[in-house]
Amino acid sequence: MPVPSLEDFMSRAYTMELEATERYAQFAEQLDTHNNREVAQLFRKLSEIEALHAKRILEEMGWPSVPALPPAFAWSGAEAPETAPFDSLHYLMQPYHALEIALRCELEAVKYFDDIAAGAAPQRVRAAAKEMADEEREHVALIKQWMKKVPRPAAGWDEDPDPPRIAG
Repeated sequence: MPVPSLEDFMSRAYTMELEATERYAQFAEQLDTHNNREVAQLFRKLSEIEALHAKRILEEMGWPSVPALPPAFAWSGAEAPETAPFDSLHYLMQPYHALEIALRCELEAVKYFDDIAAGAAPQRVRAAAKEMADEEREHVALIKQWMKKVPRPAAGWDEDPDPPRIAG
């Protein structure tokens, strides 16, 4: 893997935040479609938080807009570590489920940044990665606090006596 500059690394970090922003917004739209307003609103809030992180990166770097994405520090899959997989969404999910998804994403982001911080990148990149990992840990703690405030779903939460039907 090529050794990236700080600009390359921060560009990748910005992309992670932006992808998370977009995915949470997509989840909110899907849950609105299924009249699951409470969880849709929670995903909207998560999207707003991720958008603030992306904006802060642009401001810290003094970028008017995101630069072209570098190949350095590409993630192993098609999407960034902090991006929730589409198949994690369920139309009857409850706030606790949304927070579980967010927690998994934040933990993946911590691991991603910790690995870079412990690697062979230049010192400025490792320092930035450590700072971002610490910030993601704060997000993990916040989500865990939120999870204590919402009820755990009861068994059978996903049973629907009148499931949606798709005309074929």
